[in-house]
Amino acid sequence: MTDSSPARGAARTVLARLRAALDTATRALAQRCSVEGRLGARQLDAEQVPCFELAWAAAELLAAETAVDALHADSTELDAQLALLFAADAAASLLDRLDVIGLDVDGDNDVVQQLRSSPELRVLRRAAASTGALAAAGAAVIASQGEVGSVRLDEPHRLAQDSFRRFSEQVVAPMAARIHREDLTVPESLLQPLREMGVFGLSVPERHGGSAPDDREDALLMVLVTEALSEGSLAAAGSLITRPEILTRALLAGGTPAQQDHWLPRLAAGDPLCAIAITEPDHGSDVASLTLKATRVPGGWQLDGAKTWCTFAGKAGVLMVVARTDPDRSLGHKGLSVLLVEKPSYEGHAFVFRQPQGGVLDGRAIATIGYRGMHSFDLSFERFFVPDSHVLGGEAGLGQGFYMTMTGMVGGRMQTAARACGVMRAALRAAIRHAQDRQVFGQALADFPLTQAKLARMGARLAACRQLACAVAAQVDRGAGRMESSLVKLLACRSAEMVTREALQLHGGMGYAEESAVSRYFVDARVLSIFEGAEETLALKVVARSLLERALGRAGSAA
Repeated sequence: MTDSSPARGAARTVLARLRAALDTATRALAQRCSVEGRLGARQLDAEQVPCFELAWAAAELLAAETAVDALHADSTELDAQLALLFAADAAASLLDRLDVIGLDVDGDNDVVQQLRSSPELRVLRRAAASTGALAAAGAAVIASQGEVGSVRLDEPHRLAQDSFRRFSEQVVAPMAARIHREDLTVPESLLQPLREMGVFGLSVPERHGGSAPDDREDALLMVLVTEALSEGSLAAAGSLITRPEILTRALLAGGTPAQQDHWLPRLAAGDPLCAIAITEPDHGSDVASLTLKATRVPGGWQLDGAKTWCTFAGKAGVLMVVARTDPDRSLGHKGLSVLLVEKPSYEGHAFVFRQPQGGVLDGRAIATIGYRGMHSFDLSFERFFVPDSHVLGGEAGLGQGFYMTMTGMVGGRMQTAARACGVMRAALRAAIRHAQDRQVFGQALADFPLTQAKLARMGARLAACRQLACAVAAQVDRGAGRMESSLVKLLACRSAEMVTREALQLHGGMGYAEESAVSRYFVDARVLSIFEGAEETLALKVVARSLLERALGRAGSAA
């Protein structure tokens, strides 16, 4: 690797100063949002704009630190170029975000101005973001054919990644365009091989028939497999294992031994497939305010109400449904429980399931611009009976549904970050191929400096997100990383929009044609910042709140 130590030293200095400035701004914002040492709900709502900037600043800074720290003696010159480029771009963005926060908290703007004019930042930007540096990095990205963001893997993880990348390229990708353009349901010709590869049991412990270790998690394997499948198709493959992981985590966190013994081996085998019914028409990401009513009746519960955006609800044989089992609405999230709803598996875009007891579950697929294949459904429950045995955790699980759901969502958000990385990787590789093949004004599109600059920044963003996702997966495996899983989801999903947008732009008019794969990547990427916690809710209610609580030295709740 060419000696880039001066630039790397400058990057570390700049990032350290930005970390100190961000910590200072966080403490000031925490004081502004607190009442007698506790975060206040009204104060937090009043400061949503700086809180949103705080969350994004934290995401960009951690990604830049992780990218630079990942450089080692065996790193390639491309690794170093992309890490430094992301750090330079992140520094510019962070300074703007600190400015915005400072407008509300009366921060020390002199510190930000000093950082803007610091010699270390000039060294970093000249080395990584000048025209010549961008052209060199872009040429290297092209030469690599999009193989960026290398992560050190042991042999089992490397073999798994290679295996699922081959499957994605050879089996998933050839089906993806037809599934998307004809709005088909994921076919058994994809589902059955994935069952045989054990993909639905990646989060299920071995003692319950899965492939996860009994004594720990393997979030890294989940990230690698999800990314590989998402490169072939987000909706037809990359999202298939998110739902079983969420339900598996909820079962392991709160299910009774009998429920774990019954459901986990079946989930691991992919029979039944499952779906998650949380969102409601009037509440979106506000889980604590859900209203689907569960009324106690002899032998179980009766469900009445609606859910929406329940992905794969038609094909699924079991739904993880979050319902209000306590009619006292003042209890908020403490009145919620998880019920497991069994139903037949249906093909197509609509179904009606009538129980012998008289209950009805009606499902209708929502027409969407992308993310086709699994289909998200509107659901209507009318006097639908669920036996007591299907209340997660039994009697002790009543009122614990919010906590079980949030436990499951940690894995879902990590997987969504990995899905974003897979879509970015597909878009980057498609853009490189097109840029090499396309002749414009007498030369290859790939030879133009602006093309090279675009591809350099696309590669830098993908590399940083991949490395951060793998680093956070290691935290999750140690039982930590809940806030960081939301943080990497925040960054990777927005990054997928940016990278797919540039990939489509480089294709010109052909990129806008539905027959082009990049048009699918673009519309698929747009959903990533919405589901598994909408970007705004995630930034304000999870990331910013966690950062402010840490700054106050407590993990308390809002006053």
